[in-house]
Amino acid sequence: MAAILAKKLGMTQLFEADGRVERVTVLAAGPCPVTAVRTTERDGYDAVQLGFDEVAERKLTRPERGHLAKAGAPPMRTLVEFRDAGAGLAIGDTVTVETFAVGDKLKIAGVSKGKGFQGTVKRHNFSRGPVSHGSHNVRAPGSIGASATPSRVFKGIRGPGQMGNRRVTQRGLEVVRVIADDNLLLVRGSVPGPTGATVEVRTDG
Repeated sequence: MAAILAKKLGMTQLFEADGRVERVTVLAAGPCPVTAVRTTERDGYDAVQLGFDEVAERKLTRPERGHLAKAGAPPMRTLVEFRDAGAGLAIGDTVTVETFAVGDKLKIAGVSKGKGFQGTVKRHNFSRGPVSHGSHNVRAPGSIGASATPSRVFKGIRGPGQMGNRRVTQRGLEVVRVIADDNLLLVRGSVPGPTGATVEVRTDG
């Protein structure tokens, strides 16, 4: 499984030679230095740790700086482990967008846009109440529990609360174009998170 870290730059469209229009998300992917390699013999699982988004050294803690210096990597804001990925990679190697090819199927994980505290109509697509005959129950959630039995509200009831700002994995995406000179990956479809968010890109399947 190929994997890389990327920054979401936004969405645009491409006009193909046959006249088709591709709706794509532009990702600034890598280059990502390999900062650690986990093995079954030593760690109990196989994984590769990648760094992304170079920052000033003062923005990292001393343990973080020491860990990256040991791997020969510059100060990086984000470190992520990818399990069962990066076969053949060693500490000091660099993963680039050239790892991917046009037509590869991807799954991309990121933190979705936070929408704050929302009611049931927006959060769960509840229907609104009647608005005729003086009813004031327009966007209220309505009854949520029984009376004497069971005398409580069951866990998991769909109600108002925070919407978004959670980890989401989007599957079924496809690489439309790889621009290696600019470290850009153009993916068909939408990717979780706002513009500027860091996302995890993996091949799917």
